[in-house]
Amino acid sequence: MHYLDESHILLFLVQVFVLMGCARGLGALFQRHKQPALTAEILVGIVLGPTIFGRLLPQAQAILFPPDAIQQTMLDTVAWVGVLLLLLDTGLEIDFSIAWRQRGSALIIAVSDIIIPMALAFAAVVFLPARYMVNPAQRIVFALFMATVMTISAMPVAARVLHDVKLLKADLGFLVMSALTVNDIIGWVLFTIILGVFTTASAAIGPIVFVFAATVGFAALALTVGRRLSTRLFDALKRQHPPEPGTSLTITVLLGLLFGAFTQKLGIHALFGFFIAGVVVGEAKSLSEKTRGIISQMVHSLFVPLFFANIGLKIDFLADFDLALVVLMCVVGIVARYLGAWLGVTWTRVPRINRDIIAIAHTPGGMMEIVVALLALEAGLIIPPVFVAITFSAVFSSALMGPWLARGLARRRSVQPAQFLSIETVAAELAAETRREAIHELAERIARQDRGVRLAVLEAQAMAREQEYGTAVGLGVAIPHARVEGLKNPVMAFGRSLQGIDWDAPDGEPVQHVFLLATPVGTEDIHVQTLAAIANVMTAAANRDRIRDAPDAPALLRTLQTLLAAGKPRTGATRH
Repeated sequence: MHYLDESHILLFLVQVFVLMGCARGLGALFQRHKQPALTAEILVGIVLGPTIFGRLLPQAQAILFPPDAIQQTMLDTVAWVGVLLLLLDTGLEIDFSIAWRQRGSALIIAVSDIIIPMALAFAAVVFLPARYMVNPAQRIVFALFMATVMTISAMPVAARVLHDVKLLKADLGFLVMSALTVNDIIGWVLFTIILGVFTTASAAIGPIVFVFAATVGFAALALTVGRRLSTRLFDALKRQHPPEPGTSLTITVLLGLLFGAFTQKLGIHALFGFFIAGVVVGEAKSLSEKTRGIISQMVHSLFVPLFFANIGLKIDFLADFDLALVVLMCVVGIVARYLGAWLGVTWTRVPRINRDIIAIAHTPGGMMEIVVALLALEAGLIIPPVFVAITFSAVFSSALMGPWLARGLARRRSVQPAQFLSIETVAAELAAETRREAIHELAERIARQDRGVRLAVLEAQAMAREQEYGTAVGLGVAIPHARVEGLKNPVMAFGRSLQGIDWDAPDGEPVQHVFLLATPVGTEDIHVQTLAAIANVMTAAANRDRIRDAPDAPALLRTLQTLLAAGKPRTGATRH
């Protein structure tokens, strides 16, 4: 019997150093070129694993990653901690309450983006040759699993790309994230049920009904009773002023462990429990955006790179590469998710110009697709070539979204937001000390400048938007906005706060630059482009410095109009 000794610990530290250093370094390089870090993390595993390193220098690869059970278990354990925390963080990004309030359009898009991809994928894979299946007798279960894989869109990838093109805080990004929230929850419920049915190893109806009832019942209970209890817990904690973010992080992880252990005991995978725990904790408005960001950074900086790099150490991607299967997974996955979302949007009141953007945002498979595939591989539901095909499809679809979305946005007509400002709507020094007071002060300026705007309506709509999805974008900038009935032309107000306003920004910094945008109903294209232009300009530190240093309102107006007319950060500006 072998025991853990100092040599195992030493080699483990070397392995983690090599994997994390390479994955994080290459990931930063990929992100600089607008590509997901996921691609780099998997690529590091492929290079250091049997695919390349093992082929070129098998003895050296065996020294660094020996086939020792204890050594492999140590690395696998840390990697699995990473994926458990990844599901917890994914749940944290979901705002179930907002998605539920938006259940009209969001639910239609999400359901369409589940049913149509499932139907198309099922039809495409149910007739695959038997050599692609672990057990040809379970062809239907295999096809159902593959169909489920095609339904799960990558919310983190979509959120990152929408953030990069300055649309995450816009209503368009809000709708996309709401639809992806519903998609994620339903997709994980479906996969958990299918995996549970497969692992029961029985055709009896009893175990199947139990898995279904346990999965749906647990999710329903957690998202109702659990959500309210979580909100009360974090509200009570906030009143006690505990050290943060340590306290919130500890409670969040403890809840994930509790839910994960419970679902594992029920026969549902622990990952589902961590995902639901994240959703429940994410509902607590007392959990600040800064704390959420710190949790996300910890997970994605320390654990996630190890998990995805470790995948490449287990599988020979060349030996298990099947070109026909890879092409099938890529085409079916991307086309099915795009078509499902696009048809869903056509059945809503979303303007035609936004349909393509929303559909593109649903195309990436990303991390979740790979995680689901790995679970299926370890459960014996799929063979390595199928896993490799799914992995390539997930990486390709994630890398494709950014350029595809940018091209879609480039086709829109150009908007000049500078013309929406006037001297009457610019405040060189806000008197407001709170978010509500700032919105009221700027809304008053808009109402005085445009007689068609009712102050109470504009203020109520802007605050309602804030309650659902905060508009602070970081770097001391907030862009509250509203669509107003009766408004003839877009109008914008700007206020500068010298002391700063607490706006629950993602970076925790007080807001000093506030833009309030009001657009007529039906001008979604202008609305989206204006928000993107503001966020793009305010990204540059040099631009923010120019706005801060303007001595009075006329100078401030000229500075803002010059920067917004350019529509992009000044050359040489420093990005943070």
